[in-house]
Amino acid sequence: MSTHAPTRHVEVLATPGDRHEEILTPGALEFIARLDAAFHSRRLEVLKERVRRSTHLAGGTPLVFPLATRAIRHDAAWRAAPPAPGLTDRRVEITGPPDRRMAVNALNSGARVWMADLEDATSPTWDNVIGGQLTLLDVIERRIDFATPEGKEYRLGPDLATIMVRPRGWHLLEEHLEVGGRPVSASLVDFGLYFFHCAQRQIDAGHGPYFYLPKLENRYEARLWNDIFLFAQDLLGIPRGTVRATVLIETITAAFEMEEILYELREHSAGLNAGRWDYLFSLIKTFGHRTDFQLPDRSSVTMTAPFMRAYTELLVRTCHKRGAHAIGGMAAQVPGKDAGADAASLARVRLDKEREAEDGFDGSWVAHPRLVPVCRDVFDGVLGERPNQLERTREDVEVASHDLLSVRRIAAPPTAEGIRSNVAVALRYFDAWLRGRGAVALSGLMEDAATAEIARVQIWQWLRHGRAERSAVLDFLDAECGALAEEDPQALVAEAREVFVNTALAPCLPAFFTPEAYTRHLVRRTEARS
Repeated sequence: MSTHAPTRHVEVLATPGDRHEEILTPGALEFIARLDAAFHSRRLEVLKERVRRSTHLAGGTPLVFPLATRAIRHDAAWRAAPPAPGLTDRRVEITGPPDRRMAVNALNSGARVWMADLEDATSPTWDNVIGGQLTLLDVIERRIDFATPEGKEYRLGPDLATIMVRPRGWHLLEEHLEVGGRPVSASLVDFGLYFFHCAQRQIDAGHGPYFYLPKLENRYEARLWNDIFLFAQDLLGIPRGTVRATVLIETITAAFEMEEILYELREHSAGLNAGRWDYLFSLIKTFGHRTDFQLPDRSSVTMTAPFMRAYTELLVRTCHKRGAHAIGGMAAQVPGKDAGADAASLARVRLDKEREAEDGFDGSWVAHPRLVPVCRDVFDGVLGERPNQLERTREDVEVASHDLLSVRRIAAPPTAEGIRSNVAVALRYFDAWLRGRGAVALSGLMEDAATAEIARVQIWQWLRHGRAERSAVLDFLDAECGALAEEDPQALVAEAREVFVNTALAPCLPAFFTPEAYTRHLVRRTEARS
């Protein structure tokens, strides 16, 4: 690990905002600069490895469990770190962006963990990036209580969820901070600002700096994060092993390296999470060129599909074999005002959580406070007074490479309604993201970047393989643009349409829509300033 690269000054390119100086202190910027100097080259290496691997898979190289790391998988001796304070019992975790209102609601919800999501649920405007850091600092300092102009009060209660932070992925940059004329990694910015300001505060409060790591594709990316944790702890004088991180297994390649990822992070590991929506996105993106990997309508792909069962059962077995938590996937339902629809929605959530608890998961995710009691009740029924079910090693589970890739067993052509639904979700989400909202309630579901990604890559794949006609997709797009304009006169319809066209209808599939949309953020900021 190179930690002796010359450190250069971090330049802030954004206009100062309210209280931004509390986060962008000289010490914090110096810390970011030190992280950048030590790990900028390593980040570029893992991104190059992603491209290399993707090219090989597209060329026909089979995806299998790596032979080079067989010894790690067969070594029965090693274990992940024991649960850290505040992370022993994780039966319900709630996720959402770190804005002040949602933070208070999540922390008071009764969930054991709140994942403050700076990634898929946050549109990375500069105000959101720094505002999210301010929210986290204010929560830890217990100075976040406030009242709305309408008189509604938001106050922290006595029994709060443990905080975990999800930084942005390795593929993203923070264009508002530069070192030597180039932008800094968004991952290092999100991690670095939180760690610098809050790591010791969290330790003093009896917990620690805890993270969720998104979009990892292999063991090398886990090793990179582990080296960052070691470097940051040493730099600030924090004991090694204080950091804990749960890795989201949300890429198809990471599913083949679960044990290796735990091994690389074992001193800092807090287990694995079944990030199922991004996992579907990754599978389609990785094998979009193949005719035998065509999924049906998004709503038809459930967790009971054989390839999804293989993925989740392997995750539980892998984690419990190594003494680490296995955390289930997101329940994205948003309760509404229709009692009948709500009852049906909550019943689906209950069934999903019952499956996870019975499979051996130690907890699961929800997107809305009203789902917390449902999830908690299910896991209470299985766990009782136990904090987890790590003793269930699931030795009955045997998963081969082909089990993780058995998509053809549910293959079906898309329906017209499925195509239109994907167009509608992607377009509306892109509009919301461009306007600064990363978590959006659409048709009773909390949509974030992951579900929007599924929608657009399915459109791309269906077009590529002749399962949908481009003219029909464009007709649906025009109809949804018109509907969106009528629903909200402030909607950025033209810009959202361009993002859709450029990321879903392009000849070559962009890996993510966020770089394209982020560029538009920057253009709009520049235009507003001029």
